[in-house]
Amino acid sequence: MPDSGYPWPIETTRLDNGLRVVVSEDRAAPAVAVNLWYDVGSRHEPEGQTGFAHLFEHLMFEGSVNVAKTEHMKFVQGAGGSLNATTNPDRTNYFETLPAEHLELALWLEADRMGGLVPALTQETLDNQREVVKNERRQRYENVPYGDAWLRLLPLLYPPGHPYHHATIGSMADLDAADLATFQGFHRTYYAPNNAVLTVVGDTTATEVFALADKYFGAIPAREDIPAAPDGRHVPATGEPARETVTAAVPAPRVFVAHRTHPFGTPGYDVATVLAAMLGSGRGSRLYQRLADGERIAQPDLVAAYGVDLAYAPAPLVVTATARPGVTAERLEAGVAEVVDELVTVPVTATELDRAKALLTTAWWRQMSTVDGRADTLGRYATLFGDPAKAAERLPAWLAVTADQIAELAAEVLRPEDRVTLTYLPEENS
Repeated sequence: MPDSGYPWPIETTRLDNGLRVVVSEDRAAPAVAVNLWYDVGSRHEPEGQTGFAHLFEHLMFEGSVNVAKTEHMKFVQGAGGSLNATTNPDRTNYFETLPAEHLELALWLEADRMGGLVPALTQETLDNQREVVKNERRQRYENVPYGDAWLRLLPLLYPPGHPYHHATIGSMADLDAADLATFQGFHRTYYAPNNAVLTVVGDTTATEVFALADKYFGAIPAREDIPAAPDGRHVPATGEPARETVTAAVPAPRVFVAHRTHPFGTPGYDVATVLAAMLGSGRGSRLYQRLADGERIAQPDLVAAYGVDLAYAPAPLVVTATARPGVTAERLEAGVAEVVDELVTVPVTATELDRAKALLTTAWWRQMSTVDGRADTLGRYATLFGDPAKAAERLPAWLAVTADQIAELAAEVLRPEDRVTLTYLPEENS
């Protein structure tokens, strides 16, 4: 049904080895999106193996039994397709979008690296990709102004031993310390058919995809002893705010304020999502209207609020603002805190609520308007919640949020005593 947030068909099956297969037929264009979600991310990593899930995002493109190094990309791009992979705390996914006549090629490639990466993994490949990850850390986190904010926020939000305490980039010391056999064991443990969801969306049929999935993935054995992932949904309250101040090569003071809310996929997080859109999305948001337009203490394009969709812990709501010239970090932080605190005392107006829901509706349909966006969404809900059809619940849940629910959530989770504050100061101010 069009108002459900997912008007396309969904068909599913499970192979004998446990691989879940999701298909959504769409004949609008002669293209297919193939998306493979593995239920392994940084939250699954044992102590001493941080960064392993992300490293395998790289290693999975470096050759398998029947596909030489770099050939995976060449095959897909040579067929007119595009491809990529990402890692987050909850999963690793690999995806291709290509002309429909090359669906079989994509499935063969994915099956070959699921079942045949370990025999092809060499010490040279491992060493090379470790260096690639180190370079990525330097380029994305260490040598970019404010680039390490997420690495610093996570330990402030989640205590040591919590599955979300460390970022997906992991520890370079852990990556260096592990030998080839340790990495091979990690792949054997988590890259198993019964730990994955294969989703195909586009110009094909469920009958065709199910048959091809069985042909290429069916002989890969299941893994019976996959460790249970740690559950981080309980975070002990300290009753005290946490803060960190960083003096670095940044152009202006920047403040991050974060609060733990509810896990992604729960009613509480749906409210937090609408709250974040109302608070910090675009020029009509409270943060922009107050700090950029009104008091003029924040740079106009550098105020925002957003939720981070973590499914197995109280997911964070993050508010950030960057100071205009001459504005101190203390003044900026006080302004941000005032706007956040007023969510409890100043009711959300109907106009604010309608605007936030309109932004979320647009973003949802933008995601769902492409076969690759739909494939990723269905894979996400199948992996995290066991049912791809649950994707249809998200947009209606946002649209049902009320102003009273926003005020109640703000009073519950945005308390100053539970606040995390990260402040960046320019080096010349030190």
